[in-house]
Amino acid sequence: MLLVLLLLPMCWAVEVKRPRGVSLTNHHFYDESKPFTCLDGSASVPFDQVNDDYCDCKDGSDEPGTAACPNGSFHCTNTGYKPLYISSRWVNDGVCDCCDGTDEYNSGIICENTCKEKGRKERETLQQMAEVTREGFRLKKILIEDWKRAREEKQKKLTELQAGKKSLEDQVELLRTLKEEAEKPEKEAKDQHRKLWEEQLAASKAQREQELATSAFQELDDDMDGAVSVAELQTHPELDTDGDGALSEGEAQTLLGGDTQTDAASFSDRIWAAIRDKYRSEVLPTDLPSPSVPALTEPKEEQPLVPSQPAEEEDEEEEETEEEEGGEEGEDEDSQVPGVPAEEDKMPPYDEQTQAFINAAQEARNKFEEAERSLKDVEESIRYGCLCGRSAVCTGPTAACCWAPQGRW
Repeated sequence: MLLVLLLLPMCWAVEVKRPRGVSLTNHHFYDESKPFTCLDGSASVPFDQVNDDYCDCKDGSDEPGTAACPNGSFHCTNTGYKPLYISSRWVNDGVCDCCDGTDEYNSGIICENTCKEKGRKERETLQQMAEVTREGFRLKKILIEDWKRAREEKQKKLTELQAGKKSLEDQVELLRTLKEEAEKPEKEAKDQHRKLWEEQLAASKAQREQELATSAFQELDDDMDGAVSVAELQTHPELDTDGDGALSEGEAQTLLGGDTQTDAASFSDRIWAAIRDKYRSEVLPTDLPSPSVPALTEPKEEQPLVPSQPAEEEDEEEEETEEEEGGEEGEDEDSQVPGVPAEEDKMPPYDEQTQAFINAAQEARNKFEEAERSLKDVEESIRYGCLCGRSAVCTGPTAACCWAPQGRW
């Protein structure tokens, strides 16, 4: 197209005989050897009436070179530049409308022919546009090559990520199995440790209760005949059941299970549990025999190699701690034993073997969690993003978004 435009001036150099104001494309309608037929077919006139300054055709086609027809058109040849159609009314109006001045042939106005200069400027503009077009094609080719290279790199990266994902999935499953296997002996050892501690705690509590019952029985047995009678029980009005501030004979007998007296064995088995919460010792004991349970302290697990602990394990230990604290508070309220060290109600430290099981299980959990995090990172990379270009990061619903050159999608 550019070549055609540049060669047009050369074509226009060939002069074709035709009436004034007629274009090359219409010159065959104006044959001087025969009458002229109006282009709209409305009439035919002798050829010598063409451009006679009188409008014979309704479409003004018989006066292409005069201003006789208001609806006619004058063709500016504009050799060296672009041809142009103007209204016939502008012919010989004293204004140069055609760059070659042919529209003012009989107005007395001398028009300078500026077509060559305009044509030169037009060709320069076209050449600049051609250079811009060539540069655009060159840049487009570079962008296409960059796009292809980026697509190959992203496809390679995606393939590597998918292969790494498969490897990590296998590793996660293996570490999950190892973790579960390590947690089984850990749970068994911790359960056994707790069970043993609870048994010792229950035995210690039972021993303390027996000692309290024996002490209370000896206090109540004023005549030391080996039995507590109704009268002896009435010496403790705090055991009143009807709220009148005094323990009647009937109330005392009811507390004794309907009997008039009870021996030490029956007192410990049946009576003590019913009165222990209200019973007040006449003399608080200063030295109670200590139960044969070793001093206990809160168990402390050794710090794992990696200081991260799974949420499930933390929740489980917190629940266990809450249960222990709740149970211990209830036991303390029930027993109300003075002089008993609080350390006895705390679970002792784990033995070496149990602690070894705990450490091994924790290490297995840490490795499993680390592998899970790595797998999640790879899955996120595959799903939401991939590297774009050399340093920037492109994100999107699929990795394909990164295959387009930046700024194209």
